[in-house]
Amino acid sequence: MEKNYDQFKGQSRLPKFAVPKRYDLKLKPDLVTCKFVGAVDISLDVISPTKFIVLNAAELSVDRKAVHFKSSNKVFEALEVGLIEEDEILVVEFGESLPVGLGVLSMAFEGTLNDRMKGFYRSTYEHNGEKRNMAVTQFEPADARRCFPCWDEPACKATFKITLEVPSELVALSNMPVEEEKVTGNLKTVHYQESPIMSTYLVAIVVGLFDYVEDHTSDGIPVRVYCQVGKANQGNFALHVAVKTLPLFKEYFAAPYSLPKLDMIAIPDFAAGAMENYGLVTYRETALLYDDKHSAAANKQRVATVVAHELAHQWFGNLVTMEWWTHLWLNEGFATWVSYLATDSLFPEWKIWTQFLEEATEGLRLDGLAESHPIEVDINHAREIDEIFDAISYRKGASVIRMLQSYLGPESFQRALASYIKRYACSNAKTEDLWSVLQEESGEPVNKLMNSWTKQQGYPVVSVKINDQKLECEQTQFLLSGSHGDGQWIVPLTLCCGSYEARKSFLMQEKSEALDVKDLLCSSSIKGNPWIKVNVEQTGFYRVKYDDELSARLRYAIESKVLSTNDKYGILDDSYALSMACHQSLSSLLALMASFREELDYTVLSNLISISYKVSRIVAEAVPDLQNHIKLFFINLFQFSAERLGWDPKEGESHLDAMLRGELLNALAAFGHDETINEAIRRFHIFLDDRNTAVLPPDLRKAVYVAVMQRVNKSDRSGFEALLRIYRETDLSQEKTRILGALASCKDPEIILEILNFLLCSEVRSQDCVFGLAVSFEGRETAWRWLKEKWDHIHKTFGSGFLLTRFISATVSPFSSYEKAKEIEEFFASRTKPYIARTLKQSIERVHINANWVQSIHKEKNLSEAVTELAYRKY
Repeated sequence: MEKNYDQFKGQSRLPKFAVPKRYDLKLKPDLVTCKFVGAVDISLDVISPTKFIVLNAAELSVDRKAVHFKSSNKVFEALEVGLIEEDEILVVEFGESLPVGLGVLSMAFEGTLNDRMKGFYRSTYEHNGEKRNMAVTQFEPADARRCFPCWDEPACKATFKITLEVPSELVALSNMPVEEEKVTGNLKTVHYQESPIMSTYLVAIVVGLFDYVEDHTSDGIPVRVYCQVGKANQGNFALHVAVKTLPLFKEYFAAPYSLPKLDMIAIPDFAAGAMENYGLVTYRETALLYDDKHSAAANKQRVATVVAHELAHQWFGNLVTMEWWTHLWLNEGFATWVSYLATDSLFPEWKIWTQFLEEATEGLRLDGLAESHPIEVDINHAREIDEIFDAISYRKGASVIRMLQSYLGPESFQRALASYIKRYACSNAKTEDLWSVLQEESGEPVNKLMNSWTKQQGYPVVSVKINDQKLECEQTQFLLSGSHGDGQWIVPLTLCCGSYEARKSFLMQEKSEALDVKDLLCSSSIKGNPWIKVNVEQTGFYRVKYDDELSARLRYAIESKVLSTNDKYGILDDSYALSMACHQSLSSLLALMASFREELDYTVLSNLISISYKVSRIVAEAVPDLQNHIKLFFINLFQFSAERLGWDPKEGESHLDAMLRGELLNALAAFGHDETINEAIRRFHIFLDDRNTAVLPPDLRKAVYVAVMQRVNKSDRSGFEALLRIYRETDLSQEKTRILGALASCKDPEIILEILNFLLCSEVRSQDCVFGLAVSFEGRETAWRWLKEKWDHIHKTFGSGFLLTRFISATVSPFSSYEKAKEIEEFFASRTKPYIARTLKQSIERVHINANWVQSIHKEKNLSEAVTELAYRKY
């Protein structure tokens, strides 16, 4: 028998002997023992005569006696049933060949409701002070096989007829509406309508106690938001967004929402942010619930963009599905991009397209590593899929789609998308299918252009200088390590000169090209030497390096306030990356940062703040004597904007100002600005006596908690104890994650150790640990020692998956010496696993990049004078 199995081992895809058409699935979860039993009848089309049926199953026990195949009146009993755990497949062998044509494979099985947040799992919640379990599914990418035997591949679409047997007082939800419900004693049997054709990873079931709020879209589709009992009113904002977004997408994609209802539900234990299951979308509480009193503006924005992202998938992903995980980026990049489109339409005052630049930046940061990967990755085994749910698939994916839309124009782009959805509805598509539809509609060489962005990793830096009224451009692959890769792209270049009226665009196809800009220079309203900005509005996924002359003109343009927000953001972000890659001095980056002193825009300042944190850490490492000067420079840099906003929200101020105030005060506290810390502590004490006080609105809390932790040390623990008390009293996940993030900013290594141990205790849900890992500069070494000590425990608790990789990246990446990189490599040499390999390599590469940067800063001759001058400059 064994030798017959060998042919099926180690394959990346299931054999195509038989294709599923319909699943009739019955499940009975027991929420006390956390076990479940099930039975499934799968209608198959047998394509070629075979004695074997091979499908996916994992962590299930299948009863051989209950496995048989029925075809036209004949029943075939299974001879052998073997589960090959390492490949997660189930091989069923019959004594004779099964006839070609339709038949039904029946089997019974049982499994465990695990606590690993994947497959069919349990989540815990409290009801009337008592701890209860709920049963939840999370099947993407490849975990439906942990719930029932199935063809667990996106291309194997089928219809699903689901029946659940559950305690009668509980709410039981699935993708489709309930068809009928029968109660017998304290159990009920719930039959759901049969679903349209869909992939296994989108099947969903949730069983537990819930409240809900309900509304209907303009064309009558019922939408509900479910959450823990007592939190229903926190679902209203997400409900409003969903009810407005569905009709918007119906119009944009020129196709109606294809199910009879939409449910969205908040799950207390949830590994990702949310999951787009057809008709029953599951979320972490922080991504779905919004509480007017205790949620910050940033939480509101997150709920809106996540809801829009998941609803976009109902078309792009669920109706038209990627053929295989290689094309995951198409699902995720697209849903990310279009979620901004929807959010912008609902909340234009949020200027969300400017904030989209943060997505692009995250993509550019990860893709500047030699250990990055192309947008399209060949996936050879289910185990490799988890690691590509990253900033390349989502953020770079979304950014290249935006680049393409901006190149083709929004109308032509939208028309093509509608044809694509129509052509591939209810089936599967590859990346090339989308390109060819876009190419037909637009007449542009989309396939050739886009392959250069999806099939090779990385992106170019375009270096520009003016020579004799020509703009000389040269592209090389940009790497943060400072070395040059050998990639080459077709780059949609845009530029403007002296004003936004004088612009040009062209496709750069060679390594270097010269562009005649005489007409632009002559028409420019600035006589003499006008500024030139390349990559107008930052719609392209590349960096730009200007020569000294052009850089100086752009700095002047920033100070004169003539550039758009997006362009200011791009100049700053490119300069930071070029400095980290040692292509530009730190002094020139600091001089550029100084020109943003009077900046008012949220997105630009937010990036300026996060860059200042990184710069201050690298200076502390490279030139410890300059540490206080650099902090003083940053305090002076942010004070202008902080004073403009003040501590208290103003009547009718914008959503963006509300978000900005918290980030500015957080920065001033983190850089040790005494006045800010004192005022924060004063307000914190008022809040401790009265949780409803107006002096500490949600937008300020993170900053105030960070300020409180700046003064905590082993001889004065009062602030730490107080924050733990608030953590224990609140049942709002957003408040809990705010506190976890703030605790880690403490400067005392002994307290940091206590905080890290707290993350692993039962009071912190596994999904939330990662928020407490971003420790202060002073706590790095402690965190690394702790990770080594606790590694076996952490590895066991988190198994494979993207939560585990966060422990590595958060703890390893902040270091900046070659010795440390070696030590980390040696520790993991005997502990590496396929599902952490890529993250580990990327994190070690980041340590090398930091170490190179430190070395280059050592060599800067006038750095000390430059920093001192900036720190004590009188404005």
